[in-house]
Amino acid sequence: MSPTEELVKQWESEQAILRKQVVEEDTEDWEKSPDFLGLERVAGLDISFIKGDDVSACAQLVVLSYPDLEVLYEDSQMVTLTAPYMAGFLAFRETPFLLDALQRLERDKPTLLPQVVFVDGNGLFHYREFGLACHVGVLSGLPCVGVAKNLLQVQGVYKNEKHQSQISALQKGGDNFPLITTSGKVLGKALRSSDKSTKPVYVSVGHKISLDTAVKLTHSCSRFRVPEPIRQPNEGLEERKDERKNDIMVKSCSEG
Repeated sequence: MSPTEELVKQWESEQAILRKQVVEEDTEDWEKSPDFLGLERVAGLDISFIKGDDVSACAQLVVLSYPDLEVLYEDSQMVTLTAPYMAGFLAFRETPFLLDALQRLERDKPTLLPQVVFVDGNGLFHYREFGLACHVGVLSGLPCVGVAKNLLQVQGVYKNEKHQSQISALQKGGDNFPLITTSGKVLGKALRSSDKSTKPVYVSVGHKISLDTAVKLTHSCSRFRVPEPIRQPNEGLEERKDERKNDIMVKSCSEG
């Protein structure tokens, strides 16, 4: 067995063990309130890459007030990714740096620790039902929502004519449809998050939240297509890039 094959086996085993710890239901009082009464802080986690460089990246955390979605806290750190990239195992590259950001927040500003975290990537909607949002959720113990900008074609869910017709049927912000696997399991939902955008985002459970609540919360945090907790870090990075007046192009990686 090659070193790569051994690593894949190890990671698959770790995902299987951690998958058993995912909680797919609402655990917090605010999640069970029709208007999310009691929810005051939502966070977004993201890692952005410099185009042409898949090792150097910027790990970002932003905490927003809810429901006003005003910035309460920001953290950006340049990091060097050491784990190799392999499809379906993004979490093993990124999670350590995202957890570091949460730990810095807990150390420096514990009163601003978020009550829920949006992760730029998939949760249960994943090859082995354990994407980046699940990984972050289980290891942090915080409720997490996975929001992907692109469809991960997995378990019989494809970007085909049927999928496109379902997207076309989404008439307004909040409209959604389930992502159903070949076995009949619903692993996520395609959500038209804003009236301003016809292109959906793909929402799935990360940890300690139900799918319906995750979808409703994503919609309530969206002024545009991408929910503010995830959009804000990318906006901030773009502003810093403009200030430096250089030609670095930044892209976000949203595969779980």
